[in-house]
Amino acid sequence: MRITRRTLLLGAGAGALSVLLASCTPEPEPTPTRTPTRSPEPQPTNGVPLPAASIRSTWTSDQYAFGAVSFVPAGVGAETRSALARPVDDRLFFAGEATDEEAPATMRGAIASGERAADELRDAAGDGERIAVIGAGLAGATAAARLNDAGFEVTVLEARDRVGGRVYSRVDDAWPLPPQLGAWLFGEADADLVQTLEAEDISVVDLAGSLWRSPDGDTDAVATESLTAAIATAQAAPVDSSVADALVAAGVDTADPTILALLALLSTASGAEAAKLSSWFAPPLPPTEPGAARDSLLPFIEHTLDGVQVGLNQPVTRLAYDDTGVSVRMGTGEALSFDRVVVTVPLGVLQEQGIEFDPPLPFANRGAISALAMGSIETVWLRWDEPFWNAEEAVWHTVGGDVGIRTWINLLPATGENVLVGIVGGDAAARFSELGKDEAITLALEALGPYAA
Repeated sequence: MRITRRTLLLGAGAGALSVLLASCTPEPEPTPTRTPTRSPEPQPTNGVPLPAASIRSTWTSDQYAFGAVSFVPAGVGAETRSALARPVDDRLFFAGEATDEEAPATMRGAIASGERAADELRDAAGDGERIAVIGAGLAGATAAARLNDAGFEVTVLEARDRVGGRVYSRVDDAWPLPPQLGAWLFGEADADLVQTLEAEDISVVDLAGSLWRSPDGDTDAVATESLTAAIATAQAAPVDSSVADALVAAGVDTADPTILALLALLSTASGAEAAKLSSWFAPPLPPTEPGAARDSLLPFIEHTLDGVQVGLNQPVTRLAYDDTGVSVRMGTGEALSFDRVVVTVPLGVLQEQGIEFDPPLPFANRGAISALAMGSIETVWLRWDEPFWNAEEAVWHTVGGDVGIRTWINLLPATGENVLVGIVGGDAAARFSELGKDEAITLALEALGPYAA
């Protein structure tokens, strides 16, 4: 890691901030943990061998996220995200993918929200003001860098022991490439972001080819026309309905295995079941042939934060604000004073009241926090010394059968590594996150049965 001003502040100390850092005891982070390589019990009997290494995410239960991405439930209005983003008394400003109307639940949406919040604060603030940014994810890093470049005194307070938030590249000697336990896949709309990453020497590989397979063998790709047509019809209706209701209204059999597979794929992008998703604001299906980060995304976050004071292991529990400034209460009980604050914590943290606001936020902001929802998306990375599969396609989908994970990424063609990544969303992801380590790996291996050569 290159030594930057930010790194020096964390390593060598810098006045009051270094005292604060030294006085804090890091809280345990229940986010993704590496699973042991001992044999899960019971072992699957479907021809899939035990992996040499495995690792999984647990965003659903992560106390600093409480979910993976935000989504709009059926019946929630178009103005909800903008209401969540609305500044409060020109003291509190809000960013994060949940506040972005154009690209919510995406990396580019998080970045855009950080730019917006920084510009709103800059218009309200005077020269030399002290600014706190709560959270060092993409939104927080973007906002902090933009404000720092504008000449403000910026401090980032991050609850975790790392930067990146829901972008989490796990560097581990057991892996020939860093497992990406958070956001890492890109579509056509992410072309500018991909170009930026590649300029930082972070390679993005193409995941070419898709495979649809049932327990009986290969099957045709599931057609998406019935889903898109049902959503289009529902979007013209006077009242919003769920995606599931839109399908029923269009005469689609939602119990059909092919439709269930398609809806499972939709949940890997939205984190929600079709019965919960708004048809008016339905998320798009994942790209057929996405791009994937081959390298760690950490250098991109670190480069963004160059020159910014960052305090890790600094959970914020309370924000008290008035016309003179904002008092930021830390998990240690200590308080810091700032002129203005940018809040970039995930929607799930706001919903769980992980931060107390004094006075309470206006009804518009609170209503938006209550109305939006947080979806569950989990991933599991598995590595073998030798591949047990012969499929050359990069993206696999399982149709039919009783499997816990229906979408898989085969990284062997693009990277040369014997790595498969399972992605599960919605209720299945919430159930997956509750499993113990051995149970989770066993479920994943059983789901791979149709692909055993």
